[in-house]
Amino acid sequence: MTTRRRVIVNLAAGAVVTALGGLVAVPALAQSFSPSDLDVAGPLGDVTLGKADAPVTIIEYASVTCSHCATFHANTFPALKEKYIDTGKVRFILREFPLDPLATAGFMLARCAGNDKYYPVTDMLFDKQQVWAFSDKPLDALLQLMKQAGFTQESFEACLKDQKVYDAVNAVKNRGVETFGVNATPTFFINGQKQSGALTVEELDKILTPLVGG
Repeated sequence: MTTRRRVIVNLAAGAVVTALGGLVAVPALAQSFSPSDLDVAGPLGDVTLGKADAPVTIIEYASVTCSHCATFHANTFPALKEKYIDTGKVRFILREFPLDPLATAGFMLARCAGNDKYYPVTDMLFDKQQVWAFSDKPLDALLQLMKQAGFTQESFEACLKDQKVYDAVNAVKNRGVETFGVNATPTFFINGQKQSGALTVEELDKILTPLVGG
């Protein structure tokens, strides 16, 4: 039976597949999906960055244990935020697509931290991925990292035992698979257009420039 208890058992036992490279996207024909379908948030809602009425919406399905996702957030996201999100041209949404129990735990903790800390926590998880996701004792490493975000051991354990949060994180992933065919991380939907792989700044510019009017 798959429950949030299995997250804890798997982590404590060290039975975690950290997906060293994430899932590598295979080139495919571009697909488009209805923006209204994509706007349907998961049980806990979306945490958005940027103006609600921005002309472009980017939804990223990612795993905090995916190295390609970490590369995107280190190399591309800062420019995306400065040039497009902070200027009101792009609304950005990160959605949970955990590749393994450890990633599920990371996303659960980001949710438990609250909406105001969601992006600071996920940013930290991507930035420090090598420290915790590939540790010999990943649960211990994750706890030490989360203490920097204000967690205690008690609140850390309570979050990982929260069935509602566990189910919500997995509901987002399952809908991504079943409705939008997400099978690799990172996967982006840019105004409904599906793009797979860790996009570079140059690739994003080519896509976004005509959409935001130069």
